[in-house]
Amino acid sequence: MTEPARLLTVTPRHVTAKAFLLVVAGELDHHTSNLLTEAVNEAPFSEQSVIIDLSGLTYCDSTGISVLITAYNRSLAAGTQLSLTGVSPDQMRIFELIGLDQVFAFYATPEEAATALQS
Repeated sequence: MTEPARLLTVTPRHVTAKAFLLVVAGELDHHTSNLLTEAVNEAPFSEQSVIIDLSGLTYCDSTGISVLITAYNRSLAAGTQLSLTGVSPDQMRIFELIGLDQVFAFYATPEEAATALQS
């Protein structure tokens, strides 16, 4: 019996003049992290703050966390903000355990994050 394919989608879109959104859905792991890595590399960090919506994320391993840290480092280097939205309670627990709840800006929705960027 073959293992089911691990699926991940990353959908980029402009939200406002100040915010660029990456909508992530599916399983983010060693096998799929390259999709998010590519999207992070192509995101306009030097021109806009980036919001990564994780509300559709069903699984995330340490490789996925590493990609999110890379995105954070890109935002720091560019002087823009990285916001994470739609983080589930289980995912938030992992962020808290490894101290990343003190690093990332968290919002319930992409709209909430975009509004925060306007102020």
